[in-house]
Amino acid sequence: MATKSPIDPELVRELAQLLNETDLTEIEVEKGDLRVRVARTITATVQVPAAHAAPVAMAAPAAVAAPIEGKPTAAHPGAVTSPMVGTAYRRPSPDSKPFVEIGSVVKAGERVLLVEAMKTFNDIVAPRAGTVTAILVEDGQPVEYGEPMLVIE
Repeated sequence: MATKSPIDPELVRELAQLLNETDLTEIEVEKGDLRVRVARTITATVQVPAAHAAPVAMAAPAAVAAPIEGKPTAAHPGAVTSPMVGTAYRRPSPDSKPFVEIGSVVKAGERVLLVEAMKTFNDIVAPRAGTVTAILVEDGQPVEYGEPMLVIE
């Protein structure tokens, strides 16, 4: 005699549909001893628009690239910004080497960082090919939406 599973497949389908409709990444329902958690993984691709600036004198780009505090801002044409609030990680695991270092040459679409949000790790990929000229976050540092994390020139 087979026993019926306490998990209702229709409930799981409804929760999955609710995730899609609301753009949530995780939902959990608990009733008595039954606990159902449905989660999905979202991979974020960061795209930074190309700057359309008029030609300037040789000394001006350095002044534009170096804001008041000496740290590039999200407006910097090579800035890779955080697509969400979370925790930035420079390496896939604590005992691994970082994805990139200053001076690393990257290809468009190459993973350069991770941002963890709600226990989900999201790949941050290079929006274009170039050389990493600044890394603005430490491993395990909290980041805000739109915060510059590194610069690719």
